[in-house]
Amino acid sequence: MTLTRRNLLIATALACLPASLGVARADAPARLHVLKDPACGCCGDWVEAMRAAGFEVSVEDMPNDALARVKAGAGITPALASCHTARVEGYVIEGHVPPADVRRLLAERPAAIGLSVPGMPYGAPGMGPESEREAYDVILIGRDGSTGLFASYAAA
Repeated sequence: MTLTRRNLLIATALACLPASLGVARADAPARLHVLKDPACGCCGDWVEAMRAAGFEVSVEDMPNDALARVKAGAGITPALASCHTARVEGYVIEGHVPPADVRRLLAERPAAIGLSVPGMPYGAPGMGPESEREAYDVILIGRDGSTGLFASYAAA
């Protein structure tokens, strides 16, 4: 193929196409959108932990009753619920999920709704020092509502 001005313009336009379609670059930080009650301090601490880990985070405050409806609509059962819900690249992240597990989810891309750390275990990100944590599990929520162990953290 001869390098002409026309071919150069076409090649340049094609190279820019992914960015113009909103396709994320591999090196771009993942964008989390967090829904939380405005009075919840540990939710804010988790947001800061995710930002410190390199995620781009936006926050939307909403009353607990509205948040409960969002959770139910996303497939989060009361047994899987925690204090805040996030969305990232088509997945739901419920509660104090560690940044490494969110990264692994995004790398592996399983057919799932997302991840949950049910409740508010002490020592999970945003819930106190990891050096004093209680044991907790990160649960993978399947699209059919099934659950499985994604990661497990022993007590410190």
